[in-house]
Parts: sequence; structure tokens; C-alpha cells
Amino acid sequence: MQVFEFHFNPKLKPDLIFDSFCYEPENIYERKMGSLYMVGLLKNVLPKNLQLLEKIAKLIKGEYYKKTIFTPEKSLKESLKETNEFLEGLAKRGDVSWLGNLSFAILALTPHQKPWWGVKLNFTKVGGIKIFLLRRGQIIDIDKKLRFQDIEPYPLKIFGNIVSGKLAENDLILVLTKEVFEFFQNENLLPEIGKLVPFNEIGFRKILNGKKEELSKISGALLAISLRKEVGYPAKGWVGKREIILPKTSKEFSLKEVLAPFLRPFKKFQKPKINIPNPKELIRNLISFVIRRKVLNKKLILILALILVLILGFIFSQLEERQKIRIYQKNLEEVNKKFNLAQGLLILDNPQAQKEANSLLKESLEKITPILKETQNLPKEFNVRILSQRDEILEKLYSLNKLEKIEEPELFFEFNREKFIPQKLVTLGDDLYFFSPYSKDLFKLNKNKNGELISVDKKFDLATMIADSILFFSKPNQLIVYRGLTPVNLKEPYPDFNFDALSSFKGNLYFLDKKAGQIIKYPSTGSGQVPFSWGTPEFWLKKAIVGKSIAVDGSVWVLEKDAISKYYAGNLQEKITPDIFPPPKDFSKIFTSPTLPYFYLLEPGQKRIVILTKAGEIIKQYQSQKFDNLLDFSVSEGTKIIYLLNGLKVYKINLNLNNR
Repeated sequence: MQVFEFHFNPKLKPDLIFDSFCYEPENIYERKMGSLYMVGLLKNVLPKNLQLLEKIAKLIKGEYYKKTIFTPEKSLKESLKETNEFLEGLAKRGDVSWLGNLSFAILALTPHQKPWWGVKLNFTKVGGIKIFLLRRGQIIDIDKKLRFQDIEPYPLKIFGNIVSGKLAENDLILVLTKEVFEFFQNENLLPEIGKLVPFNEIGFRKILNGKKEELSKISGALLAISLRKEVGYPAKGWVGKREIILPKTSKEFSLKEVLAPFLRPFKKFQKPKINIPNPKELIRNLISFVIRRKVLNKKLILILALILVLILGFIFSQLEERQKIRIYQKNLEEVNKKFNLAQGLLILDNPQAQKEANSLLKESLEKITPILKETQNLPKEFNVRILSQRDEILEKLYSLNKLEKIEEPELFFEFNREKFIPQKLVTLGDDLYFFSPYSKDLFKLNKNKNGELISVDKKFDLATMIADSILFFSKPNQLIVYRGLTPVNLKEPYPDFNFDALSSFKGNLYFLDKKAGQIIKYPSTGSGQVPFSWGTPEFWLKKAIVGKSIAVDGSVWVLEKDAISKYYAGNLQEKITPDIFPPPKDFSKIFTSPTLPYFYLLEPGQKRIVILTKAGEIIKQYQSQKFDNLLDFSVSEGTKIIYLLNGLKVYKINLNLNNR
């Protein structure tokens, strides 16, 4: 492939600037994206916009080669999206001088993996630039396929549709700014160029030289891209040749040339160039020097030995680094294969396929994680590749696992440290009650955010809902029903018992003793005048367990660090290990009830609350960096709201779980 850039009289018109930009792949990852060519022109230019064309070109190039796992079409679309946002930002800041004056064409040429199958062309443009395809004498105005609309100030969308096509050997692409196109059209030069089959540089120059005088009166750019079969094609695939030709009407002033005659006598004083030999050659020369000169000085020998050790260390270090990169490249290829397979499964849109895709994506992330720890020691372009792949995997995983990241969660209430420091909460209707094992007060908060401090002269450790009331528990064994505030002392189940969690079902109480690994049941004996009373404690489990929290809805659910165990009549029925991402590390609390179809799980370490079905399927996750001190939560069954106690702050999450 040959590329020619012609800039006709750049300084002929002071208020007109134009340029062309040609970018070739810089590494093996960018090679599949192919080459990127742009031509831009700006009329009525202001001093502050002299670099606008270059900024646009660099932005497009950066975005195009940024994510090489994308297809060229998608990468080009992402580039145009970023460019539109950049230009919209300029307009919103008051810089609208370029509107209606900007012309810009973008062409991406991507070789097929089998070069003899041709080259894929994706292109778009804005403004008066013309794009022609010359094929076997035919002149095709290919940009007619683009449908352009007048530029509307807001919302601003400069670049729109992308047109794709296939190019073949000996095709010629011409990109011309408006004035250059009009000149070529008036002088009938396009048909003459079309006769050059195959296109050749000598014939092209001859056509232009024939109009040399006329060309001196126009200002603009021409980009010519010729698809010529080069040496090694197709065996080597994409082979390119670039030559830039800039016709000038007058020779520019050069200070270097003016002073050259005076500087010649001083050339002999210039420092000679130093050619640094490669390590193997340097070692060979050092050994030869020692042998030839018969140097026996011990100090010199030690110095030479040290130099050899350093050189060998450098060589081995480089070899080790290269080997490491080869391994990482292989791993990255495996990750990419898994990622592509996962994307294919997601298209099927069924639960089993989604489950398999989720597993593949987690495997991919696990395989790429060790490489991420080495990014500081790896080439820059390789780092970009790795980070891009990681971001793509995470994006899919978050979507599959219904993770909603909340940048600014709704702050419902904030406590005054001097008045009350809450540790736990419980909900009764639309009211929230906060308590602490370190304070003898309760704090009541209604739905209108009005707070009330209630003095009860009692410290509470646990609480649960029972018969439309709140039952508070004070260690070691005292119960108080809120509003009645009549203490009830439970019978001690065994010496040194210590209850850590409490749940209730049909008036029965279930306590978890973490240290003993036991669940103690107190059956309800209340009726008539004494609705709240409990009988002799029972050891409910058949064997000891390891648990952190419990919830009862007919079955007893015991929360472990990363799993939920279901017990019925004291026997283990099943164990649910949630297959979610991010994987659970240390759940702290579980909540459910007979009227709720879901589990609610709190995980302070990962700053989230997780909602699962009772079969363990993910329903929703809410995560926020603001959830940095999660202490407790409560679910309002009537209004479908989660209240999160985070230090002194209470956050509110409105649940919308119908659209699963």
C-alpha cells in the first residue's frame, strides 16, 4: 500500500488551516485494527483553534486504538462518540466559531486475516470533503452513501453514520478538501488519474506537474491511498509504504542553511557518535583485551569481573522479562477466548447460558488478575491491553450479577454524635428505632425524618418483631416488649451462655450462641392476659454449627461467612453458596420473614447489601463507596425500602425488584 499526502499552499489563506494525519499500527495488538487516515480543514479560524484539527485527530486515534478487543467498526463508533462529546463541550463553553467551518474525514482500513480476501474500509466525514474510489477506470463517489444532516447546536452531534465496504488490489482512494476537489473537477483530472491502472507514482506526479501553475492558486489537501501488492504480499499480510509529498510555491527561510557556510570549520570539533556494542560483543571484547594485553592487575581484573557480572545480570534480566511477557501474552489470549465464548453464550439469553457465561467471565478475571499486579514492569501498550480486557470483563460481570453501584446514595438522616450514637436498628411500621448496648436510650425516627430520643433506662443488645410489637433483649437473659416495657427474665439454658443473634416465628424465639455453636429455642406459652411468655429453653440443633446470624420463616436459615444453611426440625436440609460476583467474603447479617420471598444479606467489607431468592439466585446488589461503615440494616415490608445504618448516617434505598 502506498500513501501520498499533498498539501497545496498552506499559507495562501491566513484564515484557513488544513492537515492530514496517517497512523499505522504500533504493535501486534493494534495490527488487527489496521491503519487510520484523516483529513481536516477549518475555515475562518481563530487563533485559539489553530490546534483544533490536531486535537481531534489525536483524540480519534487514541480512542480507536484504545480497546483493540473491539471490532474496528465499534472502535470507530466509540471514537466518534468521544469526539462528539469533546466538540459539544467546546460549544457549551462558548467556542462555536468552528461550527459550520469544520470539515473532517476519517478512514479506517483493516486488512483481512487472509490478505487476499481484500481490505475492509470504514469511513465517515463531516463538511465539504469528498471521498472517491477509483477502480479499473471507474470513479465512484462513495461518500454519497452517507446521509448528512445540518448541524444542530444542541444536542450537538457532528459525526454520525459510518459506511463500510470492501477494497481490492489496485483500488485507489482519494480524499480531497472542497477547493482541491473543485479544481480537479474543473480541470477533469479525476478521469486522468483513473486511467493509471495500476496506479503509479510517476504517472501521478506527471498529471500534477502539468497543472503546476494552476495548483499554485488553490489551498487545500489531497490524500491518496493506493492498494498495491507489495513484496511479501500476501504471505506477510498488511504491507505498507508511505511517502509524503508537500508541493511548495516558495522556499521557506532556513536559519540553518544561512549559517551553514560559517559552521563548516567547526564540524571537526563535534563530538563523535558513540556506538554501543551489544552485550555479547562487549563481553567478547573485554575477554580479548585481558588475554591480548596479559593484564594481571588484580584490581583491574576485579573491575572487569564486576562489569561482566552486571552485563550478565542485565542479559538474564531481559531474557526473564521477555519470557514473562510471552507467558502473559499466552494467558491473555486464553482470557480473550473465554471472554468471546462468554459473549456468545449471552446472546442465547437463557438462565443456563448466563450461568455458564458468568463462570467463564470469573475464570477470565481470575486468570488476568496476577498479570495486573505486574503492570508497572510491563510495556505500556501491553498494560493498556490488559486494563482494557479487565474493564470489559468487569462490565459484563456487573451486569450479569445485577450489581448497581450508587455514587450518591440517598441520605435519610444523620445523627448528632453528642446526643446519640446508634449501633443497631429495627423497623415497626413506618418508624425506625435505633438502639445501642452502650446507651440507655432509644431513638425513634419517623418517615418524615422527625427524631425523638426516648429514655428507657435500659441497654439493649438485640431486637426482633413480634405480634406488631418490638421485643428488645438485654444480656444476659432479659426481654422487654416495647410500649409495655415490662421485663421478662428467660430461664438460663446452660452456664456461661451468650446470645449473639435473635429471630422469632409465631411467637417462638430463636437465639444463636456463636461460641457454643447452638440455636436455643424458647417456645411461646403466652395467651389471654399474658400474651408474652416463654417456656423452658430447648437445644434446637442436633449438632453444633458455625454461624454469624439467623433468620426464621418456618425454616431456620443460618448465615456463614459466604454461605447460607437451611435447617428444619434441627436438621440440615441444604447449604446454599451464592454464585455471585464479587464473590462473598464475610457476610455479617441475614434477614427474611414468612412474608418476604427474598434473603437480604449485609456485607460491610465489600460495602454492599445483596438480595437473593431463597434458592440462592441473585436478584439485586447495591454497592457504594459511601457505605464505608455499615453496622446494621432493616427492611420495611410495607413500603419496600431498605434502611442502612452507616456510622452516624442512615441511607435509604427504594427497592424496585419487579423488573428482574
